[in-house]
Amino acid sequence: VFPAGFLWGVGSSAYQTEGAWDKDGKGPSIWDAFTHRKGKVLGNDTGDSACDGYYRVKDDIQLLKELRVNHYLLSISWPRIMPTGIKAEQLNEKGIQFYNDTINSLLENNITPIVSLYHWDLPQVLQEKYGGWQNISMINYFNDYANLCFEKFGDRVKHWITFSNPWAVAENGYETGEHAPGLKLGGCGAYKAAHHIIKTHAKVWHSYNSTWRREQRGMVGISLTSGWGEPVDPHSQTDREAAERYIHFHLGWFANPIYRGDYPEVMKNYVGKKSAQQGLGTSRLPTFSVQEKSYIKGTSDFLGIGHFTTRYVLQKNFPFLQVSGYHTDRDLAELVDPNWPAPGPKWLYSVPWGFRRLLNFIKTQYGNPLIYVTENGVAEAVPCTELCDEGRILYLKGYINEILKALNDGVNVKAYTAWSLLDKFEWNKGFSEKFGLYHIDFQNKNKPRYPKASADYYKKIISANGFPNPREVENWHRKAMDSCSSTHQHLSADSLITHMEMVTEIVLPTVFTLCILICIVLLIFYLRNHT
Repeated sequence: VFPAGFLWGVGSSAYQTEGAWDKDGKGPSIWDAFTHRKGKVLGNDTGDSACDGYYRVKDDIQLLKELRVNHYLLSISWPRIMPTGIKAEQLNEKGIQFYNDTINSLLENNITPIVSLYHWDLPQVLQEKYGGWQNISMINYFNDYANLCFEKFGDRVKHWITFSNPWAVAENGYETGEHAPGLKLGGCGAYKAAHHIIKTHAKVWHSYNSTWRREQRGMVGISLTSGWGEPVDPHSQTDREAAERYIHFHLGWFANPIYRGDYPEVMKNYVGKKSAQQGLGTSRLPTFSVQEKSYIKGTSDFLGIGHFTTRYVLQKNFPFLQVSGYHTDRDLAELVDPNWPAPGPKWLYSVPWGFRRLLNFIKTQYGNPLIYVTENGVAEAVPCTELCDEGRILYLKGYINEILKALNDGVNVKAYTAWSLLDKFEWNKGFSEKFGLYHIDFQNKNKPRYPKASADYYKKIISANGFPNPREVENWHRKAMDSCSSTHQHLSADSLITHMEMVTEIVLPTVFTLCILICIVLLIFYLRNHT
């Protein structure tokens, strides 16, 4: 079992769940603009209504109570409380009230809010006017926004995350263009965005430290998502170096400046070398001044870690390219073991042992910081049979067990957050990937929530604070699988009712209208013949 006081929770983010994209004074975000362009998201799905979380706060808090979680990780939508992203221009009181009500409801139910200031939904105005994270002016605009949040919510929120998975913001937003704002800026875009994000994080931490900490007594951290890289041949020095390079380019890109004052040496060397080969006078990886290194180092009260999967890594030399980028800068290739379970999408293999290794790497590299696991979970690529998501049960059991082993290794892990509470909008994959402990029937206008087997199983882990004995844990598994069958019967009945309602609301009026039109035509025909 876990130590007394270990914290259990679930998470979600604003754009993925809230919906109400243009309601009550909210401004547009880059994800609103991105998803409204055809062909950017699988199935042309959007988060316009998502899970209708904006209107279902009380219902979703009831789900949190059912799970008996200690905490809920949520994000604030910057354009919901500051429509243009600029404090001096406009504040949206209805948006501020929404988050006040949400935070108060969580606390009334003894659930601790852990709040991320940024889960990818930059105000669209800042993207259009300034180029978003390519522009250094974002540092001050974001700091104004963060200070507004500290002012409005900091008396009750004691755990703040500045950025959730900034790697994806930089790499997918400004290099591959797979995510909003959808820019493909060659070899510099991702590095430049990340550079500004790191400086912004540090400024917000210092703002909290100097202005709010004494009075509010909270903590400010960052949430970094990283896979584990395992050398294909552990006896090969080049493979071992490639695997470590994989982690430094992923996790170390952000963690190293915060914990050690600068980018990883291997990153500086490789990007510098590739830049020189291109004939560039300076590296495509920006540099921090001596003052900036000192200012950034130590700016995290805890380290949030998101982790989903592992890759085998080997050395691979990319030939000289006129246009190099993040992926070719690393000189490595990623492989998977075909025998690894893949309960859902093909990028997400279940490899629990990689988590323990990643946590130990963090302990060794960064001085054993306080760690909150902020995202860990698996998706089904298709809706699971009868809500019986056995793959997720096995995933949770395996990964949570590896955290226990890491704790025994001396890693300073304080909290675990399952990702995620609900099936929701999954960025460029739309609604095709289901990460939720609770299924949502998106065909039903009311978007009802149904517990999957994993919700019941996770609830048992929380109540026992871990795994008391193998027989009992096996019993949890069996009971969870039994319960999902009965829940599925409710879902089937509700789906039938929804279908009947659609027939009533759409088909019957259509038939009625057709009957009237036919009668009119017949009447005209009759009158014409009569005359």
